[in-house]
Amino acid sequence: MLPRVTKLSILALSALATLGSFSQGFYLPGVAPKEYQDLSAVDLNVNALTPSSESELKSIIAYDYYDPRFNFCKPPKENGEPKAQAESLGSILFGDRIFASPVKMYMRAPYECEKLCDADVTAEQAKFINARIHENYVVNWLVDGLPVGHVRTGKDPNSKIYSIGFPLGVSDGKETKLNNHYAIEVEYHHNEMKDTLRVVGIVVKPYSIAAPAEKDVLCGAEKTIETMAGVTLSETGTTHVTYTYSVKWIPSATAWATRWDKYLMVGEPRIHWFSLVNSIIIVLFLTGMVAMILLRALHKDISRYNQQEAQEDIQEDFGWKLVHGDVFRAPAYPMLLSIIVGNGTQMFLMASVTIVFAALGFLSPSNRGSLGTVMIVFYMFFGIIAGFVSARLYKMFGGEAWKRNVVGTAFLFPGIIFAAFVGLNFFLIGANSSGAVPFGTMLGLVALWFLVSTPLSLMGSYMGFQRPKIENPVRANQIPRQIPEQVFYLRPLPVMLMGGILPFGAIFIELYFILNSIWFHKIYYVFGFLFLVFGILILMCAEVTILMCYFQLCAEDYHWWWRAFFTSGASALYIFGYSIMYYFSTLQIKSFTSMVLYFGWTAIMSMMFFVLSGAIGFFSTFMFVRKIYGSIKID
Repeated sequence: MLPRVTKLSILALSALATLGSFSQGFYLPGVAPKEYQDLSAVDLNVNALTPSSESELKSIIAYDYYDPRFNFCKPPKENGEPKAQAESLGSILFGDRIFASPVKMYMRAPYECEKLCDADVTAEQAKFINARIHENYVVNWLVDGLPVGHVRTGKDPNSKIYSIGFPLGVSDGKETKLNNHYAIEVEYHHNEMKDTLRVVGIVVKPYSIAAPAEKDVLCGAEKTIETMAGVTLSETGTTHVTYTYSVKWIPSATAWATRWDKYLMVGEPRIHWFSLVNSIIIVLFLTGMVAMILLRALHKDISRYNQQEAQEDIQEDFGWKLVHGDVFRAPAYPMLLSIIVGNGTQMFLMASVTIVFAALGFLSPSNRGSLGTVMIVFYMFFGIIAGFVSARLYKMFGGEAWKRNVVGTAFLFPGIIFAAFVGLNFFLIGANSSGAVPFGTMLGLVALWFLVSTPLSLMGSYMGFQRPKIENPVRANQIPRQIPEQVFYLRPLPVMLMGGILPFGAIFIELYFILNSIWFHKIYYVFGFLFLVFGILILMCAEVTILMCYFQLCAEDYHWWWRAFFTSGASALYIFGYSIMYYFSTLQIKSFTSMVLYFGWTAIMSMMFFVLSGAIGFFSTFMFVRKIYGSIKID
């Protein structure tokens, strides 16, 4: 036995190391490199302004770059508005609003203090801009698909960190200054095979210069930038602002294939490894307990029960065999249970396939919004699985209202999520945020729901109802058995709280990085770690639910259907509670709209995780119960 365990341990550690190495930056670029020649035009696009800070977040509302309240310079208009760039569905849903910019750049053509435009900022606009500067908003530009960044000093004074976007302005608590000069530094790589040039990096150093000198080095402020007067916007009158930019081209040895590495560097890889080790230890401990029950207690129970058949003096049943005539009795609200288990299966498959694709590197950040797009597409197509699973379970429970089951599977859970999504979107509209989903995109989502997901769900339900009814190994008695009084720790609420904390304990460290990525607009790309953590989560949900179900059946309580779903699903309560702690400890949000958006989106994510983890616990317990009651002889 020992050599086999050793071999399995070696294989597991090898797989862990291999997948961990994937998380260190293995990815597929996703798009072909764009080749440039000298003096070729290099387009610079603008994206929505977002709040960003390395220490605290004061808002989660994004604003369109060409929002009139910013009064930024605009390029020549087409049909009255700056030209919008094509975006994917996921990119739009995540708040990207990409437009052409007035900045002109040509490969290896330097500029010194080129004027963009003059703008007169009114008092109302000044109040709005100053408020955004206080909230640490950053300007987001794109060049050749790369987000523009700025370099800042890390915790180590000698280290430099590449952050996406650059500050809208600076504020020291006494004076607020608007950055109106952009020193652009573009890194390019010479492809010797094709004798072409490629963009491999771009950094902007923003400055606030009250009176820029055109065509001069750094607008005449190169030597006096620290002491030179900046642009302070008056909140009582109109302020004249001149926007300028400079362009510097820097040769780089960085290859095009690795140009994203500076964005994808894992800040604290040791924390991810600690999270994995912590989760693996919990899983091994829980697996040991489950194995002890399955291999020792259950084996003895089954042997003892089956030996009684050969004895003349048959003893009375005891333990979990006592409830064999009720364990497969249909649960309360079988319609609702079958619907949410079907939807949970759909959510589980969507998450699994998406994480696998991401871990293999198919979802490159260079293809903006690809993660969101793939998640939506897989969710829609797995509607057929939701319908099939829901129909099979409902038929097994003896349900007859099959039409309600079909409609409920297709519309109940997706309808709740979509209604919450629309409600939060109205808050974004009220805040004039660029994150508000356009009406056309909303219609596209509805079309995907009604024209793709719903027909597939109906098809799956039809296939499920056409299949023979699932036969359980033990028939249910006509008269329900009375359940004895349960000890406190085996009642539903304590079991849920105990069962939910273990899966949450396996993922909470990785959850911190995911929340940072969502709210601080960072690129999350350690999908190798996420893949392993997700696998551990599946094992944890299955094992803890089986364990709790065994204790429950030994206590002669046969109401396990809903309990199995809620035991593992309760980890969503801990996720929501952790998000509340994260809100008060990490964020500094003060506006009502941002607070509603944060808790609204957190509630939606927790609800999705609830049905996902609940489905894992339900099916693992279902197979466990069928297995143990199919292994004993019943009179």
